[in-house]
Amino acid sequence: MIELLAPVGDFECLTTAIEAGCDAVYFGIQDFNMRARAKNFKLSDLAKIKKICGKVKRYLTLNTIIYDNELKEVEKIIKRAKPYIDAVICSDVSVMLLCKKYKVPFHISTQCSISNSATALFYKKLGAKRVVLARELNLKQIEKITKVIPVEIFVHGAMCVAVSGRCFTSQFLYNQSANRGKCLQACRRPYTVKDNQGNSLRITNHHLLSAKDLCALPFIEKIKKAGVCSFKIEGRNREPEYIDTVVRSYRKAIDNKLSDKEIKEIVVELKKVYNKGFSSGFLFKSPTSDDFSKVEHSNATHSKMFIGKVTHYYGRIGVALVKVNNGGLILKDDILVMGKTTPLIRCQIESMEIENKEVKRVKKGQEVGIKLPLCRKGDEVYKIIKR
Repeated sequence: MIELLAPVGDFECLTTAIEAGCDAVYFGIQDFNMRARAKNFKLSDLAKIKKICGKVKRYLTLNTIIYDNELKEVEKIIKRAKPYIDAVICSDVSVMLLCKKYKVPFHISTQCSISNSATALFYKKLGAKRVVLARELNLKQIEKITKVIPVEIFVHGAMCVAVSGRCFTSQFLYNQSANRGKCLQACRRPYTVKDNQGNSLRITNHHLLSAKDLCALPFIEKIKKAGVCSFKIEGRNREPEYIDTVVRSYRKAIDNKLSDKEIKEIVVELKKVYNKGFSSGFLFKSPTSDDFSKVEHSNATHSKMFIGKVTHYYGRIGVALVKVNNGGLILKDDILVMGKTTPLIRCQIESMEIENKEVKRVKKGQEVGIKLPLCRKGDEVYKIIKR
């Protein structure tokens, strides 16, 4: 059975990922994880996370490099986390040894750049239950390593121009180390080339360091046959609508053999949420100039605009009262509803009422009743806008 592993950066994304159909989630607390700029969780949240997850597995990321003065703190985290997690994802040997000491299963992070079966065997002998392979491998190389140890690979999300994310650009430019989870993603920016005489040249695609996102969905059947045990989605900094769309898409692809038409339709859906264009990464060949993005930010075909908040939910009739604080709504608008304990709701407005009278349009400042699945007071409402 192939595991679908989803990234979660907060409780909204956690509930959304579970509702969308993931088998496992991975997340960080504020310290010692490679997404230090994500919202992240607190150690005190782990019991709540376990309760929300139920049978969904939970992997804690402690995957930065560790210094001597931090060892006691890391040890304390592992001891406290043990009852609430299924494994730790780590890259520093000190964390691996502490996991062994406290009998906590551990997986080797992609930060270790595991690229061959001998290295995979080394970590297996050290006690690792799974390895997350370097992104720079093709499918044949991956298949060989799966015969040594259970293997997890990324199937969707951001790619780094540096080898498995081992980049020092952010450190050199801003003293913010990517290897400590603080990357400022200078690679995503447009660049102009200058010579030593001050002459400048703007390159045709001036995002010359910004890789397109990996999207393995079009060739998911080939990856299924490679023996990989876990399909991992990148994106602990992403919004709930991204998590919802990507998890649902890969859930469908894992559970079914899709037709070419279905694959094309799902890729269209994936393009609606955050992406920098799609690439096959290294899975079949080395990337070319076509695998570099042409945009600094998102290439998504859709975006969302904040509209207002739910002020009351009438459970008996399934209607939410929404105060419109920004913009407005029109009948048939596509909307998103999200909250800390409400799995993401995506729907089209079929009817609206103000004081028991049907309306087709709502303006800023008005309060309107909309028929919606279960949501809660304080949940935020967004309108989906086609770019």
